[in-house]
Amino acid sequence: MSSRCSGLSRFLVAVTIALASVTSPCPQAWDIPEVQYGQLGRSVTLYCPGVPTGTPVSWFRFREPKLLQGVSSGQGHELVLAEADSTDEGVYICRILDGTVGGSVTLRLGYPPARPDVSCQAADYENFSCTWRPGQLNSLPTCYLVSYRKKTILGPIDQRVESSTESWPCPPDPPGAARCVVHGAEFWSQYRINVTEVNPLGAKTRLLDVSLQNILHPDPPQGLRVEPIPGYPRRLRVSWKYPSTWSHQPHFLLKFQLQYRPVQHSFWSTVEVSGLESVITDAVAGLPHVVRVSARDFLDAGTWSAWSPEVWGTPSSGEPSSLEPGQSISPTASTSRPPVSGHFSKEILTAGQPSAEDQSPQVDSLTSPCPSHHLDQQPLDHSVPVEQVAVLLSLALLSFLGLVAGALILGLWLRLKLGRKDGAPKRGFLGLISPVDKLTRASDL
Repeated sequence: MSSRCSGLSRFLVAVTIALASVTSPCPQAWDIPEVQYGQLGRSVTLYCPGVPTGTPVSWFRFREPKLLQGVSSGQGHELVLAEADSTDEGVYICRILDGTVGGSVTLRLGYPPARPDVSCQAADYENFSCTWRPGQLNSLPTCYLVSYRKKTILGPIDQRVESSTESWPCPPDPPGAARCVVHGAEFWSQYRINVTEVNPLGAKTRLLDVSLQNILHPDPPQGLRVEPIPGYPRRLRVSWKYPSTWSHQPHFLLKFQLQYRPVQHSFWSTVEVSGLESVITDAVAGLPHVVRVSARDFLDAGTWSAWSPEVWGTPSSGEPSSLEPGQSISPTASTSRPPVSGHFSKEILTAGQPSAEDQSPQVDSLTSPCPSHHLDQQPLDHSVPVEQVAVLLSLALLSFLGLVAGALILGLWLRLKLGRKDGAPKRGFLGLISPVDKLTRASDL
C-alpha cells in the first residue's frame, strides 16, 4: 500500500512539473540535459552524458588536474558525491580511457520546495490581488502555478460550501512578479487560491480560502490639502479625495480617520470623519502641523488603509476678514511641507516664538492660552459645539422646571375651586382646610 502511495505521489509531482514547464512563464533551466540538480546534505550521483552505460570514465573538476574517479574505482560512468555541500557545486568533466572527453555536467545544489507564504487583499469590491513568497530560501530555479476557483455557500442553516469544479489561472501581474490579480470578483462569494511552488526537486502547494469582506483594504486617500482659515489662529481646514482605485464611490462609501500634531510633538490627535473634509479647531497658534488621513469601508468591513503621505500646514495669524451675509470662508493658500531654511524653519526652532521678520505677535496656546493683551484681537467664536450643547441643555432644563411648577399650581387651584362647590371638603388631600366663613360663624356663637 505504501509503495502504491509513493508511486502515486511521484506521478503527481511529475505531472505538476510537466504542467509548470508548459504553462509557467518562468525560465525552465532544469530542462537542460548538461545540468544536474541535487539536494544539499544528501548523496548526489552524476552521470557522464553521451557515454554508454558501463563505459569506464575518469572524472575531473573544471580547471583542476586532480583525478576524482577513474577506472580503478570500479564505478563505471557514474560519480557519487556523499553528503554534498555548496563546495561541490561546479562543472565536472568525464573522459574515456583513450583520453577523449565524454562530456561535462554542471552540478547545482539546493532544497526541495516548501509551501509558499500567500496573502491576499482587496483594494475595492470587485478585484483582489494575491502575493506569495517562497517558504524557504533556495538557489534553484523556481516557478509558481497560481489558480483560483469560486466557492458558494448553499444555505445559512447548515453553511454547506460548494466549490466550483472550474478553476481559472491567475497569471502574474506584471509578468514575472510574485503577484496576481483576480478581476470581476463577487463580494459575497468565497474563493480558494491555489499557489504551487515548483523547482527541479519537486513541488509544494498552498491552499488559501478568502472572502472580499475580510480582506478589504482600501488604498490611502489622495490629494490631501491643509489650509489656514483667515482670522482663526487655531484652525486648519483639511480636505482629501477618494483613492483612485475605489471606483464605485456612490454605492460603496468610505469613512476616514484624520490624525494631526504640531511638528514638535510626538503624539497624534485622532478624529473619525465621514466626509471629505474637516476643520481642526484646537491647533496650536503659530506652529506648523503635520496631518495625515486613512480610509476604511463605511460598514467596518476589512481593515484601515495605510496612512496617506504627510502634509504640513500652519494656522493663519491675521485679523478676521469681514464677510458678507451668507458668504463662506474660502481657503487662502494650500500649504505643503515647508523648506528647512528661512522664516518657516525659524518658527519650528523657536517653538512658536515670533521672529524678527514678523511684526505681529504669535501666541502659543500651550503656554498662554488666553493672554489679556490679545483678547481684543481674538474673534468671538459662537460655533463651538460644546458651548452650544451646554446652552441648549440649560434652556431645556429651565423649561422643564417651569412646566412642572405651573402644573402643580394649576392642580392646587382646581382642587380648591372644586372643594368650594361641593360643600364640606372631603378628608384627604386638603381635607383639613376649613372655609373661612364657617370659622367666623362658630366664633360668634
